[in-house]
Amino acid sequence: MSLAESGPGAVVKAYPRAIVAAMTVVGYGLVIGTLYVGLPIYPTISPASVNVLADAIAVVNSLTVVCLLAGYHQIRQGNVERHRAFMVSAFALILVFLVMYLLKTGGGGRKEFVGPQLAALAYFLMLAIHIVLSALSVPLVLYNIVIGLTHTRSEIEQTAHRTVGRISVAVWSLSLTLGVVAYVLLNHVYTFEFVRVTGF
Repeated sequence: MSLAESGPGAVVKAYPRAIVAAMTVVGYGLVIGTLYVGLPIYPTISPASVNVLADAIAVVNSLTVVCLLAGYHQIRQGNVERHRAFMVSAFALILVFLVMYLLKTGGGGRKEFVGPQLAALAYFLMLAIHIVLSALSVPLVLYNIVIGLTHTRSEIEQTAHRTVGRISVAVWSLSLTLGVVAYVLLNHVYTFEFVRVTGF
């Protein structure tokens, strides 16, 4: 059943692309502002807290991949409600990730890879692909979650939900997996230098 029968939900349902575009801009703005401007909205946290958050983020991202793949499997089996539950769980987890990531980076800082040249090349290549795919997945994921939560099953079938869903599961899962592998290399295989984000 659709969650958008009246009020703000009806507006979201009527203008999903505009809502997705606005949410995407806000999301990009928060991340870019945190990484490159140094938004003064975060409490200062210690390097030890940054490490704890990095570990938690890796766990959350791994669970998100499990939910995405399980959700994809469920819709292939025709289990719409289970599919919805897994995909909403994946979206909730990524919101948790975003909060932790912004706090970790904006309140603490970032880690710069320290290791052999070949390992560094592999790490930065994975990280670059992860970042690009993450950026690309944002509007795709937002589109599908908005459509999925505001449209009935019959209405969803008249949208690009299915096609976008296949693409977003592939792109998002690969992005998250590469991010987790990069985390393992940075934190558990090689080492890093801690750098606080200070902005311009």
